[in-house]
Amino acid sequence: MSPEPLLEVRGLVKRFGGFRALDGVSFHLASGEVLGLVGPNGSGKTTCINVISGLYAPDGGAVVFEGRSIGGTRSHLLARGGINRTFQSPKPFLSLSVRENVEIAATYGNTGEPVDLPTLLASLELDRHAEHPAGDLNSAQQKTLDLARALATRPRLLLVDELAAGLNPAELGRMADRLRGLADDGMALLVVEHLMGFIDKVTDRVIVMNAGREIFEGTLGEATRDPTVVQVFLGGHVPA
Repeated sequence: MSPEPLLEVRGLVKRFGGFRALDGVSFHLASGEVLGLVGPNGSGKTTCINVISGLYAPDGGAVVFEGRSIGGTRSHLLARGGINRTFQSPKPFLSLSVRENVEIAATYGNTGEPVDLPTLLASLELDRHAEHPAGDLNSAQQKTLDLARALATRPRLLLVDELAAGLNPAELGRMADRLRGLADDGMALLVVEHLMGFIDKVTDRVIVMNAGREIFEGTLGEATRDPTVVQVFLGGHVPA
């Protein structure tokens, strides 16, 4: 992993009316590292990804990527600049084929070396569905297609929002291996997920969030022994 942060989030604030969905969140992420964002529903995890990816503009603080501030930059510009994401609920072009969906992402979101589409589709086991309409895919396959579309832009930072939800155990294992492989190749990944087994297999460390703030940073194993995390996130008490 690179010793210098690829991404720095500094005191990030996002308000919706009088509600602070993010209330001073700070963390960093290096190339080749997988950082998990975990916490109860409503803790601000997806909002954080939405701000970093340009879906929302921040109301305070800073998002710094490769040394430059990107807060408020539009998503399509970020995709061309090395940041892309997946969504909890993918929305592919249902009438277009799997291949066409990925081609569109590669054409409009990638300003560097063209991606090898056949290799990308094969690596995600989508090659057998390449000429099928995206609307024919099941939910797990649509999530995988969403990942393929993001990877077609050759991101240096990939934001992954609940990609594992709905996958069966075998699919979970393969997806975890794929994400780790991306990190091994130097990509930085920020992963929001509720499945702790998946988070444990994929991440190098985690940020635990609650009420728009980070309350813990470290490994998942360390988080499960932290009294604040146990009470707030796990909803229990520290064993005697």
